[in-house]
Amino acid sequence: MKSLSVTILVFIIFSCSNDKDKILPTERLLTESVYSSVTIQPDSLYQAYAIVSGILDKNFVEEGDTVLKDEAIIQIINQAPKLNAKNAKYSLELARENYYGSATVLNGILDQINAAQLKYKNDSINYFRQNNLWEQKIGSKKDYDTKKLDYELSQNNLQTLQNSYDRTKNELQTALRQSENNYQTALISTKDFTVKSKINGKVYAIYKEPGEIVNTQEPLASIGSATNFIIDMLVDEVDIVRIKINQEVLIHLDAYKDNIFKGKVSKIYPKKDERNQTFRIEAVFENPPEVLYPGLSGEANIIIAKKDKVLTIPQAYLIDDNKLKTDDGITTIKVGLQDLEYIEVLEGITKDTHIYKPE
Repeated sequence: MKSLSVTILVFIIFSCSNDKDKILPTERLLTESVYSSVTIQPDSLYQAYAIVSGILDKNFVEEGDTVLKDEAIIQIINQAPKLNAKNAKYSLELARENYYGSATVLNGILDQINAAQLKYKNDSINYFRQNNLWEQKIGSKKDYDTKKLDYELSQNNLQTLQNSYDRTKNELQTALRQSENNYQTALISTKDFTVKSKINGKVYAIYKEPGEIVNTQEPLASIGSATNFIIDMLVDEVDIVRIKINQEVLIHLDAYKDNIFKGKVSKIYPKKDERNQTFRIEAVFENPPEVLYPGLSGEANIIIAKKDKVLTIPQAYLIDDNKLKTDDGITTIKVGLQDLEYIEVLEGITKDTHIYKPE
């Protein structure tokens, strides 16, 4: 009698246990999504660098200040560029004086050309006069040869001076242009010591203080949009092919624990990060919080698909990805959408089929 009571008790406990884990599929709205980590960043965020080295003289702005495009934010000092600009200016003035001045080399050559032209003209007259006499058998051969030699020498000297004038003029013009270019380059170098904002935005960070050494390898400031923020997300490589532009994003930020914000996928970066096997995605807010700061973190779900009134079962009841335990034994089903808790059943059971949680 005692043995029979124990057997009945075990049967009751087993039956209650089975009834407890026995459920019917339910119809519900099912949303499938892809999980992503989230970091908030200002739009158009960039780091400002100096293109010259020197000493930081003054920060015109502070962290949190708004700036306009081309507004000066940092001043760097270095005496060498200013001295180079002065030297370049002196060289330019000398080159202009050599080319345009009243006592230029060209004027000296022109004076020589004028004198050579007069001599050439005189020697030409004497030569042709002597040549006419010689053709009439008048005069001596020596006089003829002397006049001819003087004429040819005058002609060669005039041509040499003209060539020298053209060559010197070209050299002076080239030297003038080079001096002008050098001076403009030197002026630009002095302007490069003022770092300016590339956008209308806000200063989010200043990395150097007055008196510190500045080089071209280290950033001086971080500047981005003051009003527009992007949602920077990392998606696993197994999910990236399911992501599309304009898909809905539900964002939960750690700083706003009780709020869910909506957004849209705005950009998909095609290169995979080999270090963590993820792809970078950007989204924009539809209803942004009133206050945002760079670096705020959280998590997001990118909505892949939605279906209303679909037959679902809890994920915990699924066996080997496509099987269920029913009153008829192990039954194979066809699954569809799924979220973190439920899976859509397309074929294999109905809403009246009891299913059991696997042991």
